[in-house]
Amino acid sequence: MTMYWQEVSGNWILIPERPRAIIHFLGGAFVAAAPNVTYQWLLENLAREGYLIVATPFINTFDHKAIAQEVLITFNQAMHYLYKRVFPASDFLPVYGLGHSMGCKVHLLINSLWEVERAGNIFLCFNNYPAKRSIPFLEAVLDQVVQFNPAFDVEFTPSPEETLRLIADYYPVGQNLLVKFRSDTIDQTRPLSEVLIRRFPDLTQIKILKGSHTTPIAQDFAWQPGQVFSPLDAVGQFMKQEFYRDLTVLKHELLAWLTPVPERTW
Repeated sequence: MTMYWQEVSGNWILIPERPRAIIHFLGGAFVAAAPNVTYQWLLENLAREGYLIVATPFINTFDHKAIAQEVLITFNQAMHYLYKRVFPASDFLPVYGLGHSMGCKVHLLINSLWEVERAGNIFLCFNNYPAKRSIPFLEAVLDQVVQFNPAFDVEFTPSPEETLRLIADYYPVGQNLLVKFRSDTIDQTRPLSEVLIRRFPDLTQIKILKGSHTTPIAQDFAWQPGQVFSPLDAVGQFMKQEFYRDLTVLKHELLAWLTPVPERTW
């Protein structure tokens, strides 16, 4: 069975021949609008191992709660399609959340604010910075506005502090994998891990891997050397090997964490 991306009710879906589980994927703030393109390598490799991918695009705004609600509605429409058109009505697959950067926050809000069934969640490069630090040039603009109106402020809803409190009070999913990359300068896995370890000390796992904040969106690009191998060709081959190695390690770590899910025979 050849896999191909299909758009269903605003989601991008990839269906392997014998799905063993469903992965609901949410990308980072500025690359989440086309996850089937920006995260193609990672998602397609997970699908080849039997994981059905539902990637829900979203556009970033200041109201992250509204984003989470819209994402959940869109995802549920995909699930309705799958169980009506693809799977037997009695055969329900476990659902795992997989998020990158802001996608992690959206997953955490979905699970903390609404009743959803998740077998576990994977958080890559969790980011929960305030608006001033997350959006380029916003801090400089706001500083100028505040000079004229000291009471003026712009922040995400919920704020970073409110988000961690919601997780501490309401997040119900015990099985969690947190992945941090060594060269990631905007990662905030540590404060999230502190909250989750307090809630689920024996079930929360943390992995620190080689790579950066953009490792999950890297692609195994095809570099074609010229007839004469040049220094530029050497650089291109080196970059390909580096990207591919970090992506491959990430893929193996995700699959190792997911391996308790048995392969289906139907």
